[in-house]
Amino acid sequence: MIHQVQYNEDDRAQRCLNVFDSLDGQVNISYVNSTSHVVAWHRHKIQTDFWFCVKGSFKVGLAKDVDDFEFQYISDKNPRVLEIPPGIWHGYKAVEPNSIMLYYLTEKYDPKDEWKCLVGAFNENWETENR
Repeated sequence: MIHQVQYNEDDRAQRCLNVFDSLDGQVNISYVNSTSHVVAWHRHKIQTDFWFCVKGSFKVGLAKDVDDFEFQYISDKNPRVLEIPPGIWHGYKAVEPNSIMLYYLTEKYDPKDEWKCLVGAFNENWETENR
């Protein structure tokens, strides 16, 4: 069986791929061409996110509150899946141009399950040091 692919552009410059209608959740792909754009912050009450970097690399911010904050890095050079449970504020920035993230959401996207706050809310620094 062949499924029609549906692309949606949103305010985060993502392309969402949702062809797995039989799943309870949703599979998405984000193509990020710029290393200057930060996509942050939001959290969910119900949904868990599973993020995987297909190409390039991402700096991912995770926070419970201002005093409980960390950055994680995911990349195609060190493949792993980052699980983001409900209640955790999260966001990302591409470290390399043309980075691609594949992510699975345990629920279909529901704007009522997403709370947002502004970049800088956790006194975070999204700059990436050269090493």
